[in-house]
Amino acid sequence: MDNKKLDNYSKSKLTNEEEKEKPKRGELNIRSKKKSIQNDIKLLIKGLGDENGLVRRSHAEALAQLGSAALPELINTLLNSKNVIQRRAAAKTLKLVEDPTALPHLIKALTTDSDSIVKFSAAGAIAIFGEAAVNHLIFVLENKEYTEMQYGLAAWCLEFIGAKAPNSIKKAAKSKNTNVKSAAISALEEHIRQSQDQEAIQLVESAMNDHAENVQIEAIKLIGKLYRIESFIPTLILKLKNKSPDIRKASVLSLMQLNINEAINPLKALLKLEQDKNIRIIIKLAIKRIDN
Repeated sequence: MDNKKLDNYSKSKLTNEEEKEKPKRGELNIRSKKKSIQNDIKLLIKGLGDENGLVRRSHAEALAQLGSAALPELINTLLNSKNVIQRRAAAKTLKLVEDPTALPHLIKALTTDSDSIVKFSAAGAIAIFGEAAVNHLIFVLENKEYTEMQYGLAAWCLEFIGAKAPNSIKKAAKSKNTNVKSAAISALEEHIRQSQDQEAIQLVESAMNDHAENVQIEAIKLIGKLYRIESFIPTLILKLKNKSPDIRKASVLSLMQLNINEAINPLKALLKLEQDKNIRIIIKLAIKRIDN
């Protein structure tokens, strides 16, 4: 083989070898880039524990820009960090990332974390996921092991979601579990206000006579927040005679909010019989406001 052919052969071999090496180099670059991103994430996560709120905010926003890539470290921090400031910030950052795969972990933080602010921050993050969060929240409301605060936060989340998931909320309003039902009834407010959905209105009307007191109270409170719906007024006035002081109180407040003139005489009659001092004060206020 002459020198020219040998040179061409050598060049060809080198080119082929280089081509074979390219994918390997590409893989190395990808691995190196991933490693760099993970290092960045760890540094940013560390910054979530900074005592300066502005520093924490800037780190949270940077993590949000990285999106789902930051999720594993954020979840680990939320559930396992011994630094309470980091856990609070991790929950708030998951809200910014907006990845629904974080929902089960946020629910765990809401129900198991020892810090109330972590619980509140987790609830704030859960609420943004709309319909995807409803079943997770129902799980909390159905579980007898949780505290009143945890039930309250789950109910608040449902109310925040409200009109974004009307069908899921209406389904929950038919639940046999009274915690779920009362929370769902309250959460129907915005949907009814926007749509005047007759099925939702009927669910509220039915809830006014539910066997569970907490469901009745939520329905009565909701009626006071809505535009005047004539079919509710007679039942609302009848509730003034209920044996439960909490139901009487809720009824007085709703009648006052709605400015129901027909309630003046029933309210005056109730004032003569009412023994509860706090309710008497509310009745007098209601009569004064409606009469003016």
